[in-house]
Amino acid sequence: MSTSTVTTSTFATPSDELDRLAAEARTGSPDALEDLVRGTRDDVARHIARRVPADRVEELVQETYLRALRALPGFGGRCPVRAWLLTIARNTVADRYRHDSARPRWVGEAAVEGIAPDRFDEHLALRSLIEELPAERRRAFLLTRVEGLSYAEAARALGVPIGTVRSRVARARADLRRDLSV
Repeated sequence: MSTSTVTTSTFATPSDELDRLAAEARTGSPDALEDLVRGTRDDVARHIARRVPADRVEELVQETYLRALRALPGFGGRCPVRAWLLTIARNTVADRYRHDSARPRWVGEAAVEGIAPDRFDEHLALRSLIEELPAERRRAFLLTRVEGLSYAEAARALGVPIGTVRSRVARARADLRRDLSV
């Protein structure tokens, strides 16, 4: 058994067939595009599933194919289509992790994504303490510490001088430190 037979037999659609479909899809054939997606979707989904929680796989598979569709006119066939798609998938996952780490999901005023189950009580306690802050301090704190706005951006959003935002955030931190130490 040759190496190429072993390599292509592990995938549902042989590499040369995928290359042909990609070339036809580049010229605008919707049937070729559909067959290309059908022939690679399981591989892309499996590749992504090893890197993200199960509930994120479908979303990232779709994002991968959207990116691939936009990039298809520039695909020159210098590498196998499957490798090209898996590279797009890997970059899609990496971009999503970068995005999520820079901007955590917020529900109301508290993050719920990425909280370890054994820390959830602490999260709820902190959320409660933040909610107890005076409204002006809470808004300044959340805009700068949670939403990631600069002091200048928060000052514009709140319609107050930048020094006022700095003062409110400092007082909110002091309040939280005091309440956490009790």
